[in-house]
Amino acid sequence: MAQGQARGQAQGRGWEGAVLKLFRGKDFVFTVTDAEDVTPHYRRLQLTDGGMLSATGVHPTMWVRLWFDNAGKPHQRAYTLVDPDPETGTFGLEFALHDGCASDWARAAKPGDTIEATVQGTGFTRPQPEPSHVFAIGDPASLPALNSLLDTLGSAPATIWFESDHGIDGYPFRITPDRHDLRPVPRRDAGAHLVSEVRSAFPDLLRHTADPYVWTACDTVTTRSLTSYFRKEAGLPKQRVHGLGYWQP
Repeated sequence: MAQGQARGQAQGRGWEGAVLKLFRGKDFVFTVTDAEDVTPHYRRLQLTDGGMLSATGVHPTMWVRLWFDNAGKPHQRAYTLVDPDPETGTFGLEFALHDGCASDWARAAKPGDTIEATVQGTGFTRPQPEPSHVFAIGDPASLPALNSLLDTLGSAPATIWFESDHGIDGYPFRITPDRHDLRPVPRRDAGAHLVSEVRSAFPDLLRHTADPYVWTACDTVTTRSLTSYFRKEAGLPKQRVHGLGYWQP
C-alpha cells in the first residue's frame, strides 16, 4: 500500500486509525469467499487475506481489527483468525451476532465482499513449563480464541467456564469430552455471577494442579476482576495468568 494512501486511510478512520498507524499497524483488505450460518446467533465467514499472513506470520489466538461503517463513522472491532493457512492465504472469522454494525455487516456478507483490516498489538507467549491443567473463561465473543488456545495446548486437560445468554447448544466448540470440562454459566448481574462461579470452584481445582495456566477473555470488567483474583488472591505468578478484555459492557 502506498504511503500516501495509507496516510489518507488512517485519517479517514479518525483517531483510532491514527493511533494504530502511529504504532505501525499494518493494513490489508480481506475478501469474503464463503458464508455460513452456524446457528441463529453465530455466523462463520471464509476470507482471503490480501497478503497478510505472508507479511505478518501467524500465531495461536492471532487477531485482527476489522473496520466497519457505523452511520458514516469508522468503527473497529477485533476478531480472532480461525484455521489460518499461510500457504493459501486464507482463514475464517466467526461472528457472535447481536445488535451493531459489525454483526449487520456479517449477516449481509457474501462472496466477493471486501473489508479493510489492521494488524497491530496481537501476540502469544506459550506458557513454560507446559500447563498440567488449563483454566479458561470465555464467552461467544472470545470462542474462536478459546478454540485456538485449546488446539495449541494440545493434550492438557482444561476446565472451561463459558458465559452465554443462549446456553452452549450450537456453538462450534473444539473440545474433547474426556479431556475438557465445559461449564456453561448464564450471564447475570453484568458478569458478577460468572466471577462468583469461578471463585467458588477454583481453589479446590487448583489444589490438584501442579502447573496451572489461566486464560480469561470476557468483557473488560469481568476480565479485570478475575485476573486480579487469580494473581492477588489465588497467588498465581503473572506469567501463568493471561487476561484480555474482549468487549465493553
